[in-house]
Amino acid sequence: MSRFHDLVDKFGALPIPLERARTGGRRSAVLMALTDEDDTRIVLTRRALTMRFHPGQVSFPGGSLEEGETPVDAALREAHEEVGLEPTRVSVLGELPGLSLAASSNAVTPIIGVIGPGERPDVVDEAEVDSVHLPTLEYLADPDIRMTALIPGRPYRGPAFQLGDIFIWGFTAHLLDGLLEVGGWEKEWDHDRTIIVPEEYRRERG
Repeated sequence: MSRFHDLVDKFGALPIPLERARTGGRRSAVLMALTDEDDTRIVLTRRALTMRFHPGQVSFPGGSLEEGETPVDAALREAHEEVGLEPTRVSVLGELPGLSLAASSNAVTPIIGVIGPGERPDVVDEAEVDSVHLPTLEYLADPDIRMTALIPGRPYRGPAFQLGDIFIWGFTAHLLDGLLEVGGWEKEWDHDRTIIVPEEYRRERG
C-alpha cells in the first residue's frame, strides 16, 4: 500500500476546476475506494433511477453527513449501507478539500481509502444504487474511452469516460481525471474529442 502514501497530498494540491466548498449549506462525503492490487480498481456506483437528485448518474458511494459525523465517518457509513464495504476493512488515506457541486451549496468532501483485492462490493441499498462497477485505473486511462463532455446551451466542458453503456461525467469524472494524473496512471488522450452528455445522465432531479 506504500504506492498510495502520497496520493492525498498530491491530489489536494491539484487545481481541480470545481468550486471550493462554501460555508454553510448541506455537507456530504464520498469514498474513493481503491483496491490494493497490481491492477488497481476503483469502486463506482450508478445511482438508482428513482433517486430525487442526480438519478442514474455514476458516482462514488457517499451521502450527507448525519449529526455529529465527520466526513470520514459519513463516507464509510454510506459505503457500507450502499455497497456493503465494512468500515473496518477500509484503510483511510485522508480527505481532500471540500468541493461544491455546480449550481449547489452542497459541500462534498472526497475521502480516499484502500480496500483489499478480495473485497466484493455489490448493491445493498437498491433504493439508492442501481449497479456497482469496479473498473481498473488502467482501463479508465485508456484514451479510447476518454473524451470531453459538453451540455447544449451551457458553458460546461469537462472530462468524461464511456465505459460500455456507462457514461461518467461531471463531479465524478473530474475526480477520476485528477486521480489518474496524480497517481501516474494517465495516458495522452484527445481533449478535442467531444460528446454531448446523454440525456439520461444529466437529469438533476428524478
